Amino acid sequence: MKHRIARITLGGLVCLTLAQAQDIQGTVIVKRTLTKRKVTASAGQYDRGSSVQLGSSESEDRLAFERSHVVIYLEGEVPAPPITAAIEQKERQFLPDLVVIPPGSSVSFPNLDKIFHNVFSLSKPKTFDLGNYPKGQTRLVTFPKPGIVFVNCRLHPNMTATVVVSPNRWNAIADGSGSFTLHGVTPGTYTIVAWHKAAGFFSERVEVTPDRAATVQFIIPLAEDGTVTSHEAMSHEAMSHEAIARR
Repeated sequence: MKHRIARITLGGLVCLTLAQAQDIQGTVIVKRTLTKRKVTASAGQYDRGSSVQLGSSESEDRLAFERSHVVIYLEGEVPAPPITAAIEQKERQFLPDLVVIPPGSSVSFPNLDKIFHNVFSLSKPKTFDLGNYPKGQTRLVTFPKPGIVFVNCRLHPNMTATVVVSPNRWNAIADGSGSFTLHGVTPGTYTIVAWHKAAGFFSERVEVTPDRAATVQFIIPLAEDGTVTSHEAMSHEAMSHEAIARR
């Protein structure tokens, strides 16, 4: 499945003074679990005789886990200073397994295990293969354009991570309670997007004014069996994002 994030130019908004900027505060509500638990991977031939216990970053509070895997960002390409994030390979898992960065940023992939790993992605926004490398080594990947990049390890199929490259600096990952804040947003009307790996895209319109913070709430609709409900329950904007994701 190919993914990319919609692009809308915001133009003169970047010229507004920092004093006019306000926060967008929000909440993500998830009432049922969706993500399947990972299955323990067997040791492979590249383990070189070493035994590494499989760790788990999954919380016992399954709803908190779901909420903390929702990325929020504003549509619209606005230049932002690049950053450097890190996704460690530790106990045969990626830690963290989800990061969000602006375009031009880099992610390092240090190997902290006493076995080999091979980090790669076949996602259209950024395709790469870092090859096999041992403990103590790292590799750095730069992500030049917005999009959603799924990361895997060729030697350990259970290992998965996601790099979300947002169109600008206004991005966040919700915490376990579902709360998030986008800091210092210049006044204007925006489309704010929430994305969950299993549930997909959801969006709302939000207005930021110079004199007060904006608030928004996302309710990710899940059926009783844990699957995403009909797209008829989604907003028009969210449906357009889903169409983009399938291109």
